[in-house]
Amino acid sequence: MSSKVENLGNNKVKVEIIVSAEEFEKGVDQAFKKNASKINIPGFRKGKAPRNIIEKMYGKEIMYNDAFDIVAPDAYENAIKENNLEVVSRPEVDITQIGDGKDLIFTAEVYVKPEVKLGDYKGLKVEKKVYNVSDADIDAEIESMRNKNARLITVEDRALQDGDISNIDFEGFVDNVPFDGGKGTNFELTIGSGQFIPGFEEQLIGMNIKETREINVKFPEEYHSKDLAGKDSMFRVTLNSIKTKEVPALDDEFVKDVSEFDTLAELKEDLKKKATERNTNRSKIELEDELFKMAAKNAEVDIPATMIDAEVDHMVSDYDWRLQMQGMKLEMYLKMMNQDLNTFKAGFRESAEERVKVQLVIDKIAEEEKIEADEKEINEKIQKMAENYGQSVEDFSKNLREDDKKYIAGDVKVQKVADFLVENAKITETEVSKEEDKKEEKKTRKPRTTKAKTTKKEEE
Repeated sequence: MSSKVENLGNNKVKVEIIVSAEEFEKGVDQAFKKNASKINIPGFRKGKAPRNIIEKMYGKEIMYNDAFDIVAPDAYENAIKENNLEVVSRPEVDITQIGDGKDLIFTAEVYVKPEVKLGDYKGLKVEKKVYNVSDADIDAEIESMRNKNARLITVEDRALQDGDISNIDFEGFVDNVPFDGGKGTNFELTIGSGQFIPGFEEQLIGMNIKETREINVKFPEEYHSKDLAGKDSMFRVTLNSIKTKEVPALDDEFVKDVSEFDTLAELKEDLKKKATERNTNRSKIELEDELFKMAAKNAEVDIPATMIDAEVDHMVSDYDWRLQMQGMKLEMYLKMMNQDLNTFKAGFRESAEERVKVQLVIDKIAEEEKIEADEKEINEKIQKMAENYGQSVEDFSKNLREDDKKYIAGDVKVQKVADFLVENAKITETEVSKEEDKKEEKKTRKPRTTKAKTTKKEEE
């Protein structure tokens, strides 16, 4: 086998691959052996006709397609390795010569990993956000624990109040006509949760059990369903039952019930320690991400559209996986959001392009600075992962595929690049107030759409 590469420009190349006539003939012979049992020739038992008889009746080219499928994949892979190509797309294959006694010649057009021209990536000026833990944070976490361990008590002797859990039947109307998705029975709604559109829950306060009330509200202008956005509506609501939460007393007995500690002071100390660790990790990750983005912004690279398309598909697939974990399919979600798949995909494109560029820049920095993951570092990473699963390294390693090991090595390299950027950055620390943090969260909150490549163990 031999091959040559032609640069087509814009990160696209054409690889011409030549498979000798002898090698192609072996492929033809394998194809005949594979398919002979399916061929029926008069005068012979099915599958027993010799090859020369089959060729006389159907022509020698009858097995060429199958023979190509047998020899081409290995020839293509060898050509890619031979020419040190980093392919980032599926090949567009064209057969230019095939026939009896002839060399097989075919071409494969592919996009290759683009060249990155790095800008500034050392000495970057960056702000590190510091998130402190206050006593109020710990008190809020303990209050959450109390609520999770609360008892539900049925209420029968009073009207519905703010904070109660109501069980309702409802049906919504726009212009006196019921609309899709506007009806529910035995629906549990916590008053004040903001689960329904603004104004709905407040108007339920004061209702008595078995009472039916008409609630008038207006859908927000930015409501996900275009058919309902900004429209006035009426909901006919019947209150079936009322429940309220009875939270346990905040004392040492409660602490013993919900944790391994004996006193409230011990629990608070442990919660503060864990919250501090989470905040430290958050600051670290945000700093590294910001440095990656800055380095990518300073770099120049012409990214093939196929790489962005592949990342978009990965992000959509991951989003679908997360929805399924919540018992919902992507098709159902799109219907609820009144979106088609193409529009949904378009929403990921900008983020996908940024991710691809960041990864290309990380790889280029690693190349420039000769950063690699050595065997010791990879094994340390595997050991940590095994500990997280409560397994021995030996048992955990049994579940690792070759792709998993490559991913782990890549993950180690990325972290080393992050450490390098941090070490060479000019960092100033800024303490973030709770109010600023909440505002930023509200402004930037998005569904998480990415998920690192999983190991076989994680998939199970």
